[in-house]
Amino acid sequence: MANTSSPEAPIPVGKVSALIGGWVDRLGAVWVEGQITQLSRRPGAGVVFLTLRDPDRDVSLTVTCFRQVFEQVAEDVQEGSRVLVHAKPEWYVARGTLSLRATEIRLVGLGELLARLEHLKRKLAGEGLFATERKQRLPFLPHCIGLVTGRGSAAERDVLENARRRWPAVRFEVRNVPVQGGAAVAQVTAAVRELDEHPEVDVIIVARGGGSVEDLLPFSDEGLVRAVAAARTPVVSAIGHEPDQPLLDFVADLRASTPTDAAKRVVPDVNEELTRVHQLRDRARRHITHRVEREQAGLAGLRSRPALAAPHRLVDGPAEQVAALLERSRRVLGHRLDAAESDLGHTLARVVALSPLATLQRGYAVLQHADGRVVGDPADLTPGELLHARVAEGAFEVTARQD
Repeated sequence: MANTSSPEAPIPVGKVSALIGGWVDRLGAVWVEGQITQLSRRPGAGVVFLTLRDPDRDVSLTVTCFRQVFEQVAEDVQEGSRVLVHAKPEWYVARGTLSLRATEIRLVGLGELLARLEHLKRKLAGEGLFATERKQRLPFLPHCIGLVTGRGSAAERDVLENARRRWPAVRFEVRNVPVQGGAAVAQVTAAVRELDEHPEVDVIIVARGGGSVEDLLPFSDEGLVRAVAAARTPVVSAIGHEPDQPLLDFVADLRASTPTDAAKRVVPDVNEELTRVHQLRDRARRHITHRVEREQAGLAGLRSRPALAAPHRLVDGPAEQVAALLERSRRVLGHRLDAAESDLGHTLARVVALSPLATLQRGYAVLQHADGRVVGDPADLTPGELLHARVAEGAFEVTARQD
């Protein structure tokens, strides 16, 4: 077409539609799996119209089949059923629409669905998405909770009422989405990602009030499981279906059995916490009281000991000894001083008695030569020699003469 068309030589619409029809015819018959979202069986009509939707993507195709083909599964098929369709694509040239002409319709059985889920479960577990060590701890007291649930559902009411009853100050960011059907997967996944990016949301609860295995299939979708595994905010699964757990239960950071259980496990009860605070306070008070009493008893025991009961006794005895020693030392020193003074007096008396001055005071004199030598022999004198005479009260000069 690109080689044979131009603004001057465009291709007519009918020819383009015919070319597309030719390409579609080359595809041949295929097996298609999907979920029936619309079913039209007009009375008397020989053709039944179905709308088949991809449960994982927002894509749908129209399917037509002869009534006798549909009648083989008519009792088991209804809107919401998952089916396998063997069909050939057909292009309606006049209207430019694509549809599938079904030659066989099979209902996807529960056993087959469970087998597929088990295979996906083993695959995701092998990647470590269900590992315990990667799960995050829930905050003790979330200020804001993100809630993904159906609009006006019992699950939404149970979570909100129970959480606010337990902690009235808790806030919610609620995202109402379809929780079953073809649009559920995309919208639940988008809501989880949006709440994960919300700066105030501390924990996310995905809630639904149970249902059949088919109804819960969106919560086992691989895309949703991977989105929850990648979330930085802790996620709680509260699907409320005990017999068969959707894969969301395995990847979530916490699995709650019901939406009510989720509210109780995510939000602490204010009365219980106040009771716990009072108990801890009483326990701390008893512990401190016991500790103080024990220390007081130990202190009283120490104070009752003689060293502390009458501490002055430790000083009185040595003080008396010090006083006695001081008095003794004073007496000894006094005796020694008195004896020394007496000895000094006697020595002084002897010194005075033996002193030359005492001899001079008795009238004697000492004669000395000019060079200071004492005259001891008159023969040593020279007549007219000047001598120095010393008496008790002074000294004078005398002249030696020969008698």
